[in-house]
Amino acid sequence: MAGEEIGPDDHRGYMRLALSLASSSQPLPTNFRVGAVIVDPITNTVLATGYTLELPGNTHAEQCCLRKLATNAVKPLGEGVSGTEGGGNDEDAEERAAGLLPPGGAVLYTTMEPCAKRLSENLPCVDRILRVRRRVAGKMELGIKRVYVGVKEPETFVGQNEGRAKLERAGVEVIAIGGMEEEILKVSTAGHEKKG
Repeated sequence: MAGEEIGPDDHRGYMRLALSLASSSQPLPTNFRVGAVIVDPITNTVLATGYTLELPGNTHAEQCCLRKLATNAVKPLGEGVSGTEGGGNDEDAEERAAGLLPPGGAVLYTTMEPCAKRLSENLPCVDRILRVRRRVAGKMELGIKRVYVGVKEPETFVGQNEGRAKLERAGVEVIAIGGMEEEILKVSTAGHEKKG
């Protein structure tokens, strides 16, 4: 997918980009391999990308996107953040990222429904998405207004994920992109012990 132009509203194209990012994550039995992309839908510009464990710590894909977007605030336009950069202070990443989101709101493509609960001490991805939205709302901006998901999170680690419901209650539209579920689950569960 690298080097290919993704057309405006090509939701499957952006989901394929997110899936290619997920494939970069190391297969482990303790997490899902997820990829995420933040896009400005007005200009059709990719603002940030991320995948599970891309940055130091027990980082999720959405967390990496926001952290890298925040780090780009101090870089000249056009200079991306590599997988080894973008660490920074995770506690204020959402606040810094909020100032970089477009006034019309950004969209997030993620291969798996954002988590609403983490077993680690990290903030769940849904809360990160809502923190960005809340901080931007004070400036009459929308933050992340829509989330496109490839699959619902399997109940492997935390049981039923309430991510979609929590986002929707907060006014964030969540849209499932169908037709790629089998491919996404194959990538996301690589490294897990197969049952039966």
